[in-house]
Amino acid sequence: MRLLLVFGFIIISVSSCAKKKEEPQFDRAKQFTKELAQLKDYFQIPGLAVSIEKDDEIIYKNYSGYADLKLQTELDSTHIFPIASLTKVFSGVLIMKLVEQGKVSLDEPIKTYVPQMNPSDSILVKHILSHTSQGDIGKKFYYSSRFGILTNVIEKASGLSFKEYMDSEIFQPLGLKNTHLLKDSLQVVQNNLNIAKPYRIENGVEPGFIDYGFSSSAGIVSDLNDLSTFNQALDRNTLITEKSKNLIFTGVDKSLPYGFGIFSQEFQGLELVWAYGQYDCYSSLLLKVPSKKLTLTMLANNNLLSDPARLIYGDATSSLFVLSFLKNYVYSLDDMNLLETKESIKNKEQYVNQDFYREKLLAQALAESFMARFDVKKMKTSVELLNTVFSEFPNYLEYTDLTVLHNLTFLKDIAFHMKLGEFNEFDEKIEAISTKLLKEDPQNPYLNVYMGIYHDRKGDNDKAKYYFERIVKSNNFSKNWYTAEAENWIKGQEN
Repeated sequence: MRLLLVFGFIIISVSSCAKKKEEPQFDRAKQFTKELAQLKDYFQIPGLAVSIEKDDEIIYKNYSGYADLKLQTELDSTHIFPIASLTKVFSGVLIMKLVEQGKVSLDEPIKTYVPQMNPSDSILVKHILSHTSQGDIGKKFYYSSRFGILTNVIEKASGLSFKEYMDSEIFQPLGLKNTHLLKDSLQVVQNNLNIAKPYRIENGVEPGFIDYGFSSSAGIVSDLNDLSTFNQALDRNTLITEKSKNLIFTGVDKSLPYGFGIFSQEFQGLELVWAYGQYDCYSSLLLKVPSKKLTLTMLANNNLLSDPARLIYGDATSSLFVLSFLKNYVYSLDDMNLLETKESIKNKEQYVNQDFYREKLLAQALAESFMARFDVKKMKTSVELLNTVFSEFPNYLEYTDLTVLHNLTFLKDIAFHMKLGEFNEFDEKIEAISTKLLKEDPQNPYLNVYMGIYHDRKGDNDKAKYYFERIVKSNNFSKNWYTAEAENWIKGQEN
């Protein structure tokens, strides 16, 4: 093992016995580090911790930036991070341990454990665990706050508090020294928890806040080393059996993007198993490529490691961080830039992997639109990238999805809020893409809220009302931000 200093990052790189075997690994690390520096700067992330494992060994690790901007405290291995919804992976393991112990059945009605909520008899434990309890139960994935109900399941089935069961089944057996369920600020002081300071972007980078409280949905704080230990235990089947692990990765339906506590998808013939965490001031990412025995873990002290990519829709490849990792450690696409400018964009024919190139352009266009709320010039870049994609790949109905629709409608919304005048450049595509997606998934609340907002911005209140009412009148959906958006719009029309 040796230390390298590249682009201001401290890197741990594992050396091989022969120099010839070492060089390709160093080249990947150097390029990946360069791209991480670009992304860290682009998303204004104060501190970023990253590790890559292969065959249960860490082959790359770096800490960059600051844990405390005011004190100029550099981020290092002593700092821990709230990991938000990465907690769900731990909870998924706990549920499967209870299944193995015969204390829980995935096919039990959830009302067995939470009768006070009076849920439908047809909603089973596995539906809550897989985010398939809303709408047509068991058929569609819609990320839901209902996952927190599993706290009750774990406590009732184990006879212990959620914290006690987590400690006894995962934290203590694995010897996780820096991993805790975060209750309150008093715990931080009493246990001297060295949490990287929280930040958010408003008028530049500003101090943020820590989210306290825990459940099966969120609440763990941890670091790269402990998360590596947990990941290795998962790989080695020391926490749960191989059968249980495969079930976690599969869920109720392999065609859906979510298993039991973790996302799972296919990308260019490879299975990607992943999870992300997102608070207002922290974000995290865990990505596994099982066939390559590779795992990427990332922690950040603002939310922009996750939020811009709209990972909630279930596609990891909308993240530029994920694409950088895949580009360098899986596909070895050395000739491809990660971030493009108008001058650097090349014709797709110059790349062997044209589909990857398209996904990369779309991911950057999505990021540019997100960052346009802070710098309106990035709106123009997003538009240019999207036009490049649609020009180079004109059969857009074959590859566009909810993420692309979000990007297109969000640009229109930015133009509205920033009073830039009418922005109709992608209206035809928005109409065509939404028609296709709504035919496939008419209940999708994100689709309906985006189309409601789209028609509102066009001044067509009748059509906007149609989509907003579909959200409000939908059966078996828990309230979420899109429900509030729809209800507020309808109320505003009535007043």
